[in-house]
Amino acid sequence: MSDTKGSPPQNLSRRSLLKAGLAAGAVAGSAGAAKAAGDPLITEVQDWNRYLGDGVQARPYGTPSEFESHVVRRDVEWLTASTESSVNFTPLHELDGIITPNGLCFERHHGGISEINPADHRLMINGLVDTPLVFTMEDLKRFPRENRVYFLECAANSGMEWRGSQLNGCQYTHGMVHCVMYTGVPLKLILEEAGIKTNAKWVMPEGADASAMTRSIPMEKALDDCLIAFKMNGEALRPEQGYPLRLVVPGWEGNMWVKWLRRIEVGDEPWHQREETSKYTDLLASGKARRFTWVMDAKSVITSPSPQAPVTHGKGPMVISGVAWSGNGRITRVDVSIDGGRNWKTARIDGPSLPKALHRFYLDIDWDGSDLLIQSRAMDENGYFQPTKNELRAARGENSIYHNNGIQTWYVKADGTVENVEVS
Repeated sequence: MSDTKGSPPQNLSRRSLLKAGLAAGAVAGSAGAAKAAGDPLITEVQDWNRYLGDGVQARPYGTPSEFESHVVRRDVEWLTASTESSVNFTPLHELDGIITPNGLCFERHHGGISEINPADHRLMINGLVDTPLVFTMEDLKRFPRENRVYFLECAANSGMEWRGSQLNGCQYTHGMVHCVMYTGVPLKLILEEAGIKTNAKWVMPEGADASAMTRSIPMEKALDDCLIAFKMNGEALRPEQGYPLRLVVPGWEGNMWVKWLRRIEVGDEPWHQREETSKYTDLLASGKARRFTWVMDAKSVITSPSPQAPVTHGKGPMVISGVAWSGNGRITRVDVSIDGGRNWKTARIDGPSLPKALHRFYLDIDWDGSDLLIQSRAMDENGYFQPTKNELRAARGENSIYHNNGIQTWYVKADGTVENVEVS
């Protein structure tokens, strides 16, 4: 440091300090930041400076600030006949990073939430095994466990957008996805404990809820990366997420991640249950249906700006942010367009880049206040590029509901409001 009072550090020139100051001033000015002189929020003592706050035990299980009370899951009341077989949506537009807080992970139920005492819960393994077994929760926790970060996406996420723009908010168009760290036991270890017969080719997990949710899963997947999970983000599963036990099927559609897991049957062929025949199939224009379309392909969405996150700061520096994911592995690139797909710029992926997990991307622009048509498109490590909606319709028609990973467009108006639109 210089001995002269008030001088800058020797490794910083006056010119670099001046540039830094000008840059900071430009950002502050663009955001309408308050100036120190005369702003009572700076010059006057506020109540939170004056009085003592709550003590350490006032909130034994922490809750968000009262000023964040609007950040909640939301449903669409007219979407289903009853809430017991329905869905609500993750507020993607309010989040950042890649991890979804437990209390904001979307819900999808087929028979309502089961409230189960873990001391009474059992997991049975039966079918084509050497020794049928029943495990308590304590039994399962004695097996070697793993911690893995994965996204979970409902197959019907964005389903209402197949025939055109419908819902005005990425919470509603893309909010049936979340990403957490799961702690659990590899399914492979449990199957090996029971002993798999040589003709075993499939497993069928079953839930303990009123719908007895069941799906057929190929043995190759069961022995690969599936987990029997009992914790998410370090704490016990929430009841709406399958407490005390759920199946984790990384990269595959969410209905296969059976909650309140009570039984796994081993067999030599798929069971063709309701949720893989009349439901969770893709109806084609020919009248035929695609079945067993398990993998959730590369997808992305800009979360801000978006209809629920309008631009409020006016012209100048603006951060475009969003999330991308792929059931086939890591996202290696995300491009962003501000002119409806005519031109693209590669966004910056920031934070952990994990296979079959959310990826956070950013593009920093200088907004001149003109109308924008913003889009994002993701590419995964297999070279698969997220398609346009028209490309999807050309391949599968307009009758589908599931596996809509088409490029989403938001129309940012000069006044900062944002609408869901489609660019052909």
